[in-house]
Amino acid sequence: METRPSRPGRLTELDALRGIGALCVLIFHYSTRFHELFPQASHVPFSFPGGNYRVLLFFTISGFAIFFTLERIGTVADFVVNRFARLYPAYLAAMLCTLSIEYLAHATKLLIGPKAILFNFTMLQGFAFIPEVDGAYWTLTVEIAFYVCMIALWRFAGLRRLEPMLALWLAVRWLYWAWPDMPERIIMLLVLRYLPFFVIGMLSYRVWAGRRTWRQQAPYAAMALASIATMETWDVTIVGIVLLASFAALIRGHLRFLAIRPLIWLGGISYSFYLIHQHVGFVVMLEVAKAGYSPWIGFAAAFLVALVLGTIINRIVERPAGEAILAWWKKRRLRRQAIVATA
Repeated sequence: METRPSRPGRLTELDALRGIGALCVLIFHYSTRFHELFPQASHVPFSFPGGNYRVLLFFTISGFAIFFTLERIGTVADFVVNRFARLYPAYLAAMLCTLSIEYLAHATKLLIGPKAILFNFTMLQGFAFIPEVDGAYWTLTVEIAFYVCMIALWRFAGLRRLEPMLALWLAVRWLYWAWPDMPERIIMLLVLRYLPFFVIGMLSYRVWAGRRTWRQQAPYAAMALASIATMETWDVTIVGIVLLASFAALIRGHLRFLAIRPLIWLGGISYSFYLIHQHVGFVVMLEVAKAGYSPWIGFAAAFLVALVLGTIINRIVERPAGEAILAWWKKRRLRRQAIVATA
């Protein structure tokens, strides 16, 4: 039996976690991925493996935050427009900016073919196994698949008994483990590789919203961790445990020390920052290296450029375009309701 919702206010710590995740992925790409792609170029003398786990943090946050959308929509169309407004404008701006900088710098190793570029405008290139304009975009394929699964669950099963549906979903993941030749598109569409991390976020949200207790969530949390332990390496299992503990601490208010202005601000622009940072940063570091400057200067310059461009895209495109699309949709819906009411 569900408890009565008693959700508190906005969790600024969630934005701080986004900011931490954004920093981790940038440091990982600039310190590790850059050297893998351009071994001949000078690079900073350290490697930051933590960026590999950053996506797992972001997927957990997505599992938590998806309900902020689901609780405000009335139809599937509402959901589609909401997610389009949230994702596409910044994606389009970042993609065009990345392509422009790559072409101007003649960064042929980072460029993809014209047909692949055209397909990237759909944002669905991952499902067709077509290269992305920027390698960081692969996570968008996972996010879109998760949205499809969640809207299907919301539409056909409802959210009142969410946890049993999550248990069934995790059981399908074990089927994937037992059936190594499961078709790749099924694996992608059902988000089977990363499902437990989304589940940890969803379970945490239900506790935060006052609909469940941790005692009620314990069996499902154990299933998620067991799914990770069964199919992943020991270090990923530890990450899963840390994420579950972190979100439990978040709900109890024990992570308030993270809610400092720089992290909250970075979390606020993290989507645009993430979209623009990788290839553009690589181009900056290559140009700095060609000019004979220290790789530390290249690292700092790339970070600054990504920060500036991410902020510009967030302020000029992501926020205003998203708000305009949602306002248009709201007016359209109200107009249709008025027509129906007077018919």
